[in-house]
Amino acid sequence: MSDRITLINWLLLMGLVLLWGTSFMFISISVESLHPLTIVFYRVLIGALILTVVVYAKGLRLPFTVSAWLAFLAMGVVGNVLPFFLISWGQLSVNSGIAGMIMATMPLITMILAHYLVDGENLNRYKILGFTFGIGGIAILLGPVFEGGGQAAYGGIAIFIAASSYAVNAILVRRLPKLNPFINTSGVLITATIVVFPIWFFVVPAGSAEISTMALSSTIWLGIGPTAIATLMLFAVIDRAGPTFLSTINYMIPVVAFFTGAYVLSEPVEWSSIVALIIILIGIAMTRFRASH
Repeated sequence: MSDRITLINWLLLMGLVLLWGTSFMFISISVESLHPLTIVFYRVLIGALILTVVVYAKGLRLPFTVSAWLAFLAMGVVGNVLPFFLISWGQLSVNSGIAGMIMATMPLITMILAHYLVDGENLNRYKILGFTFGIGGIAILLGPVFEGGGQAAYGGIAIFIAASSYAVNAILVRRLPKLNPFINTSGVLITATIVVFPIWFFVVPAGSAEISTMALSSTIWLGIGPTAIATLMLFAVIDRAGPTFLSTINYMIPVVAFFTGAYVLSEPVEWSSIVALIIILIGIAMTRFRASH
């Protein structure tokens, strides 16, 4: 029975890796004919609808306290609206593989923030060395982009800020009300939808561009797969195997993002990018070295 449980845990984890790792590829397809704000709006709207249905189907109820919804609002902006927009906007000029690799720095940034903001999350020499490796990998990755200047440089910076935003969100999540995680996620996505709707409505002109079927399908999938389904799988993995097992995805997501971009979208593969990916993954591994001692 234990082997079967282990297999199910790994299948759930691999599903999560595929959903999140390929999301950068789908964003690249979406931004070809959709405004980044349009992608964000439909992504959080679809996710909110699906997860709210799940909440009520499970016999749960959304809270009515102001404090809970203020917490949802903070998480909705920092953990959804801002990073979703920055990644989508950044991918107007940065390919999906590079975007996925930049996002791999999120756990490294979280580690630095946690040292100052979370009790018991102190830095040690392995974590500092791992962070240095990770930033070194990003420098190798973005060096050619910054040398060329222009929109690509701003796109790379935007995606790095998105990774930082997710890191801040990882700290904020500890401040969420002690509610069922499905209620928390549903509330967060509802507030994200409410925040982004007026911005999208007034900023993006109606019928401003011809929308391709592929772009629309990719955007709908981003709401269903990497947002709603991935959230359900995330909680299943944490509940069944714990957060340490879940952290394995930090090694896999950038690899999936890089190779799906290369082989599905035919994005160029540079040796410097492969070296950068290896260095970033080594950096992530170093931050966990002390955990077994």
